Amino acid sequence: MRFTLRKKEILIDILVRLPAKSLVRFLCTCKSWSDLIGSLSFVSTHLHRNVTKHDHVYLLCLHYSNFELQADPDDPHVKQEFQWSLFSNQTFEECSKLSHPLGITEHYVMYGSSNGLICISDEILNFDSPIHIWNPSVRKLRTTPISTNINIKFSHVALQFGFHPGVNDCKAVRMMRTNKNTLAVEVYSLKTDSWKMIEAIPPWLKCTWQHLKGTIFNGVAYHIIQKGPIFSIMSFDSGSEEFEEFIAPDAICSSWGLCIDVYKEQICLLLKFYSCEVEGMKKIDLWALQEKRWKQLCPFTFSLDYNYRTIGISVDNKLLMLRTDYNRGISNLHLYDYDFKQVLDTGIKLAVMKYGEIEFLYSTAYIESLVLLNNY
Repeated sequence: MRFTLRKKEILIDILVRLPAKSLVRFLCTCKSWSDLIGSLSFVSTHLHRNVTKHDHVYLLCLHYSNFELQADPDDPHVKQEFQWSLFSNQTFEECSKLSHPLGITEHYVMYGSSNGLICISDEILNFDSPIHIWNPSVRKLRTTPISTNINIKFSHVALQFGFHPGVNDCKAVRMMRTNKNTLAVEVYSLKTDSWKMIEAIPPWLKCTWQHLKGTIFNGVAYHIIQKGPIFSIMSFDSGSEEFEEFIAPDAICSSWGLCIDVYKEQICLLLKFYSCEVEGMKKIDLWALQEKRWKQLCPFTFSLDYNYRTIGISVDNKLLMLRTDYNRGISNLHLYDYDFKQVLDTGIKLAVMKYGEIEFLYSTAYIESLVLLNNY
């Protein structure tokens, strides 16, 4: 009996190191392997190892399917074709192309990546936009139910998705607002497959404001909002359903080049400055939210000859930077190692989606998992 148990432990130790694609193939090996790999405990163990070891991690990027065809993006006769793909986090080679899991030809946008799951929906969100939770590693999809809480149309919709460790559940947070500042916040639970309307909204959030950018960390959604000349960060805990506001540092006076993401397990604001104390240099300032107060970190400085801006932070705490060549219309993805002050060109050319004057570029981390394999 001990020998049999030991053999199972050895088998699990081997299997959890494998990519999801291989494990899915092994489901057909025999019933005992299928039961093992498909069990909730194995799915959790495999995910935990990938997260803690940074194993089977990719860069999920929106790029041109064929950049050579994008020589003149202003030419109406040249159709810009975008492609979502997974790139190796080490070699930056393209590993796999992703297409809409329902076979829909229209483009789609990703609104969060967590625990191997991706939240996708329409390019321009409406109150009735379909929302899908997708695991491309195991080709499983769950479409969220239509909310029965909505009885008016909303003109602005923001959506974030992530895992909440406190309640052991993946959550989608949807914040909706009308032109007359009527506000509604809904939370989707993957565990219950249902939406819940948040009734208690603080008065300071009901005033006139403009939503800028957001992210989600440990199940808490963070939004940069602007109220007149003042910038602040609104947080909403999808577990406790509590709101909180953090006034941004005084130095933040513009939304241009402003980014919010997670750096070393803490919320961080990044802002590009065109001026710098050092002559001939530009800089990107960083502020980390520590014990509900902002602490300014050492800035990233670079030559005026380069045009960098940040779009996020990778899972291994490297800054995701864009180095743009406006003459050629190229946005190259670079990684900046903040600790060692090194910049690495990934060779990945990100696509630029434009909505009026707004430019949208996307790159984030994706960690493989077996979540949703058996509807978990």
